[in-house]
Amino acid sequence: MKITIVLDAMGSDNRPLPEIEGAILASQKFDINVILVGDESTLKEGLAKIEGNKSQVSIVHASQALDMQDHIREARAKKDNSMQIGMSLVKEGKAQAFVTAGNTGMAMYFGVKTIGLIPGVDRPCLVAIFPVEGGKCVIADIGANAEARPEFLLQFGQMSTVYSQLVMGIPNPRVGLLSNGEEEGKGNELTKAAGPLMREFIPSYIGNIEGKELFGGKVDVAITDGFTGNILLKSVEAVSTLILGTLKTELMSSLRTKIGAALAKPAFNKVRKMLDPKEIGSVPLLGLDGLVFVGHGRSDAKAIESAIEQAVNAVKSNLHENLKKSITTSE
Repeated sequence: MKITIVLDAMGSDNRPLPEIEGAILASQKFDINVILVGDESTLKEGLAKIEGNKSQVSIVHASQALDMQDHIREARAKKDNSMQIGMSLVKEGKAQAFVTAGNTGMAMYFGVKTIGLIPGVDRPCLVAIFPVEGGKCVIADIGANAEARPEFLLQFGQMSTVYSQLVMGIPNPRVGLLSNGEEEGKGNELTKAAGPLMREFIPSYIGNIEGKELFGGKVDVAITDGFTGNILLKSVEAVSTLILGTLKTELMSSLRTKIGAALAKPAFNKVRKMLDPKEIGSVPLLGLDGLVFVGHGRSDAKAIESAIEQAVNAVKSNLHENLKKSITTSE
């Protein structure tokens, strides 16, 4: 039986073209069924304009779409929005995962409202995948919870460990707690209280880590609250853009540097690919009682294809059932 992925066709900034193109690409590349959720007439018109095998792409109508600037009040008023309709298909067992490039806050809100939480989970967390020395590191939370309690961080650590094992392929992920010092007892009240819990309930927990240990590849999973994690994520994205942009400007500044750039092009392409969010495409909201993946609003067709790939990998690895087994109460 083929995997079925629901794609919010009204999520990205340039909706629905990237979603339509990405769905067609992913359905053929991974041999899956993709359900596009959005305005039926708009999606049919868009599909008609694009070449390719569309036999594994279908449409479910949703008359409304959420906007990035929508607040909870506006979102609640849109009873027939594509995000809620799409998540309902997962809840009803008509698909194995939901993917959106829409508003992250709304994905969390409607995920909790429509799908619900895994028993024992207090809050879902959003993860990111950072390139680090020697590989990649799972970071959680990167923005779903601006405020957190120690038991939230424990649950983030337990779920992110499972994600690292099954999706990233790391058998025994090393887990660290992001802080302003490596020593036990360093950090704010949240990290001081969370550390002992993580040491008790996460066997592979190694203690506090600073930024240098994170990017030095000392851990495979780094845990923090959503406020800190979101600042970290956006700072890393900004620095990456600055470095790549500065390199490009300087390398094109003279004939000598242009020659050097041509010789070093394979290395620069490798670095660019490592830092390109399109290569990952989407990340999961861990803790929901169903698989929900969130991509970037600026996603193009390639990013949507990659986003769907992440969901497919999660389904194949039985991520959801293993997440349900990972939660250990701290009470």
